[in-house]
Amino acid sequence: MTTALLLIDVQASFPARDYWDEALAGPWRERQRELLDLAREAGLPLVRILHEEPDSGTPFDPECGLIRPLEGFDDPAAATFHKRVHNAFTDTGLEAWLRERGIRRLVVSGIRTEQCCETTTRVASDLGFAVDFVGEATLTFPMTRHGRTWSAEEIRARTELVLEGRFARIVDVATLRKEWRGVAA
Repeated sequence: MTTALLLIDVQASFPARDYWDEALAGPWRERQRELLDLAREAGLPLVRILHEEPDSGTPFDPECGLIRPLEGFDDPAAATFHKRVHNAFTDTGLEAWLRERGIRRLVVSGIRTEQCCETTTRVASDLGFAVDFVGEATLTFPMTRHGRTWSAEEIRARTELVLEGRFARIVDVATLRKEWRGVAA
């Protein structure tokens, strides 16, 4: 298998944040679940990434007990890595694990679109991995700066714009379904 699915920061810490919005999370849950099921059917290894911020007193502090898979997304993983930075490579050993297994393509999904998912995509590309960024299987929330609020949809569109063709191929679950059913990954 030369492709792996990265499940980034899909953890119980996020619903404990004040910006969590179940109305936005619902459609994401469906796409994320569908992507996980398709990857399992295709025999792709699932690599779980969990974010932690020790001694922060936030829901990402291991002492809070929320550094665990988000309910409904506790699928068995080929490997689990804990990170303390925004990308899944810098402090985890992920790159060595992937290279030891001959994995050259990564499928990126998870939480948050413009933060850890985008950052991981950029670093993966710079390290020479081919990356499929599944925007609809990433989740983010509105953000406000200088009195302007960007919607989750605008943030995702911007992220896909800056990644496409430079750092990743932007794909949806339907495209991967067609590719993975009938063609070995």
